Amino acid sequence: MRILHLSTSDSSGGAARAAFRLHNGLCQLGVDSTMLVSKKGSRDERVVRLRPDMRPTARLRRCFRRRQIQRDFRAYQDSRPPGYELFSDDRNEHGGALLRRIPPCDLINLHWVSNFLDHPSFFRGAPPVPLVWRLADMAPLTGGCHYDDGCGRFTAQCGACPQLGSNDQLDLSRRIWLRKRDALGTVASGRLTLVATSNWIAQQAARSALLRDLPVHVIPNGLDVEDFAPRDKRFARATLGLPAEARIVLFAADTIDVPRKGLALLLQALGGLVGKVEDLLLLSVGHGKPVVDGPCRHQHLGSINIDRYLSLAYSAADVFVIPSIQESFGQTVSESLACGTPVVGFATGGMLDMVRPGVTGRLVEVGDAAGLGDAIRSMLGNPQGLREMSAHCRRIAVAEYSMQVQARAYRHLYASLLGIVRPSVNTGPAAPATV
Repeated sequence: MRILHLSTSDSSGGAARAAFRLHNGLCQLGVDSTMLVSKKGSRDERVVRLRPDMRPTARLRRCFRRRQIQRDFRAYQDSRPPGYELFSDDRNEHGGALLRRIPPCDLINLHWVSNFLDHPSFFRGAPPVPLVWRLADMAPLTGGCHYDDGCGRFTAQCGACPQLGSNDQLDLSRRIWLRKRDALGTVASGRLTLVATSNWIAQQAARSALLRDLPVHVIPNGLDVEDFAPRDKRFARATLGLPAEARIVLFAADTIDVPRKGLALLLQALGGLVGKVEDLLLLSVGHGKPVVDGPCRHQHLGSINIDRYLSLAYSAADVFVIPSIQESFGQTVSESLACGTPVVGFATGGMLDMVRPGVTGRLVEVGDAAGLGDAIRSMLGNPQGLREMSAHCRRIAVAEYSMQVQARAYRHLYASLLGIVRPSVNTGPAAPATV
């Protein structure tokens, strides 16, 4: 089978790395897998970058489309509240150029495709092959936002969007939503299948007015469990220049100062541990320079793009904390588990699947900073419990989140959609973990 993956990037951001890992896993299984991307960072010859047509007429069309989209967004440049993340249009300046570069294939797998896939042209003109869409975040469900921050308007038709600072029911979010609906409406019944990376995002898809009628399969993201593996803690700390006897709490995010990632809540939680946990050190990894004025020592390693080196940070920590308010999967969680480091987080997103209370970590109610601090303190105060959890973390990561497990699940799904085998992968959300 010939599988084509469409992704904005193969390396920039967690969603892109997840797509590239799947591509690699499929190649290792002997599947003919190719990626078509807008931004290429790898040296993989099977990853092809879409290069724009530089002829004058093509450049003029792109300029016109770009200005049209910018004009629509410009209306909200003063009203949009600070602190929100990316808001993406369903259109892009390239229009149908992507369609003209799609090679012969048996199935197309969409990943994170914002600013790359033009909904109106793609869904109307895509080759007549099965389409699979991995839900890397909530963007496919909404009128532009990538996480709805609890707004819930995506369950209807969007409009009056809080992330645009809008009170207009017919604002840009409604217009994007309507265009997405019309584009998806051109896809023949049974041709488009969703893959949710967690039960949580599968449940959001079931609530979505755009996607609720589509079949959903739950397949977690995978990773290389040889790259992400437990390293000797003392060696890891010495290599990273960390104190050998400190109690280290790790926070990692692709962009650490995004409010949704919850660093402010983590700092609030750690503030409650002053005088209760000795020699506490917050270790952070990711793009940006976090402002941490107390409550404990802090060391920032910056962005780490080499997986084996990143495994040293996970291995150096006693506990990994993910205080995200919303997260479709939480790739840092699976990375931490693979390195044998227990996890504390809020009961949302993929954490509900991966963080199994008392087995791989602890969960608390979303936004409960005091509860987060109590969970961190409880785990740091029980070294024997941490060691037992560490073994469970590694065992579960290898059994459930390895790249090979993920690739086999996708290969089976592809084969079922192509009529080669009968489907047997999970087609709906299971009961999430409890706090």
